[in-house]
Amino acid sequence: MNFRIGLGQDSHPVKKVTGKNNNPLKLGGVLISEEIECLAESDGDVIIHALCNALNTAVGYGSLSLYATEMCRLGIRDSREYLKKGLLLIKDKSFKVGNVSIAVETSAVKLEEYREKMQKELAKNLGVEKDDVGIAFTSGEKLTSFGKGEGIQAFAIVLITK
Repeated sequence: MNFRIGLGQDSHPVKKVTGKNNNPLKLGGVLISEEIECLAESDGDVIIHALCNALNTAVGYGSLSLYATEMCRLGIRDSREYLKKGLLLIKDKSFKVGNVSIAVETSAVKLEEYREKMQKELAKNLGVEKDDVGIAFTSGEKLTSFGKGEGIQAFAIVLITK
């Protein structure tokens, strides 16, 4: 069996909003909050963006921005569409996802209650079982801007096999 590992990271600032929210917080393809706005050109889903970077680098490709910037310019803001492109990159080299591990840092919102829903959504999009998607959350203990609630950061590691 041939396998590779990819590592990805992404982060975006967030802010609390009252009234109309132009970019409600989504993580792992799941709507988290209408009261928090992600400051990004896309939907700002840092989990999926980190996953895309992990998939890309596992097969020797570069950053998510190499295709997402153009997709966003064309009005494609849903990060699940970027994930489809990342999956095509590994499929073109005859790989498939084995499992993923994700770590998220923020104190802007409590996320544990959304973990299982995110696992199911990501598993569906990646073509794996729910148990092949591990997600851990940390508040960062106010040591970083993410821990102070100013943004959200995610890291993803992916194992791909052929």
